[in-house]
Amino acid sequence: MNYKLLLTLICILLYSCAENTLNKTTKNNFIINKFSNSGFALIYSDNLFKNKIVDKKINQRDLIIFQKNLRRGTDVKIFNPENKKTIIAKVGKNSIYPSFNNSVISKRISDELELNMDEPYIVIEEIRSNSTFIAKKSKMFEIEKKVAGKAPVESISINDLNASNKKKNNNKKKRKFNYSIKIADFYFKKTAESMLNRVKSETSIKKVEIIKISEKNFRVYLGPYSNLKALQKAYNGVEKLGFENIIILKND
Repeated sequence: MNYKLLLTLICILLYSCAENTLNKTTKNNFIINKFSNSGFALIYSDNLFKNKIVDKKINQRDLIIFQKNLRRGTDVKIFNPENKKTIIAKVGKNSIYPSFNNSVISKRISDELELNMDEPYIVIEEIRSNSTFIAKKSKMFEIEKKVAGKAPVESISINDLNASNKKKNNNKKKRKFNYSIKIADFYFKKTAESMLNRVKSETSIKKVEIIKISEKNFRVYLGPYSNLKALQKAYNGVEKLGFENIIILKND
């Protein structure tokens, strides 16, 4: 028997086992659930496409969003925390859009949720495709799509819709702008501290904190921020570190 070959195979096997263990340990440092994200949506208009801010079009009546973390065809629940309104939509084609925005949504979705045009803050949650609930919703989605296609879109006045939204927003009480940026939740405090040190050493961001959510849940976050400009600057600063799912949290 070729003992050198046998020894090589044993070494490869041991290395693979060690690597798998390491990968599992690394993943277990993070608290991972099904995908959800909260942040500011970009409400689609043809001007965004013309100015190359968004590279794909959305029909204003479609229940479609662009979301870079989710596959095309994924069903999502979109929630407006301000008025508790919810709508079901589908992820459309892969699209390029500003990284600060957590999605691009159609005008219809914005109107249905009655979003504040100055602060279009939404929560997006993935809905698993194997649920019977989604099977029914998908069927409804296809029916609505056909109806929308036959609707007299040209009769809708976008200016009137915008004016209507402005009136609604003016009637609402002006809330204080107060947001934080969630980097990640960790099982271990030492891992959270390591992440905090990385943010401080690799960026110019100073407002980095750790909060204990529970015995095995430590959150690294930035903020709070009292204006959009400061929030965007911090988001863009930490986004370059390559985190997959940075979440903007609205503080009470």
